[in-house]
Amino acid sequence: MEEKEFNYINVIPLVDIMLVLLTIVLVTATFIVQGSIPVKLPSAKYAESENIRSFQITINKDGEIFFENKKIGLEELESVIKSIDRDSQISIFADKSAKVQSLISVLDILKKYDFKKATIKTELIR
Repeated sequence: MEEKEFNYINVIPLVDIMLVLLTIVLVTATFIVQGSIPVKLPSAKYAESENIRSFQITINKDGEIFFENKKIGLEELESVIKSIDRDSQISIFADKSAKVQSLISVLDILKKYDFKKATIKTELIR
């Protein structure tokens, strides 16, 4: 039996694989760039829009609590809050569909440690 001579390399499968990998990288990069927890803020007509450096507590629509974009339980949040300076600014971003109990629990912890500079962020209606 006679063997055929190998004259060329078929690059079409290689191009297909590279396009799939490129697509995966682009989709993943889009999620990484956003880097935030999706929260729909409630609306208010007379809200202040100051940009002060503060610690951020986020409550998503499922009632999960995040401190500085890291998921955290109430007990962990309390120990973190205990170690923060009482004059620090705390911004609370609570989804308008979130359970009220989650927000009240966070506010209760802040009240327990006597934080006076805590604000609940809202969306400004125009």
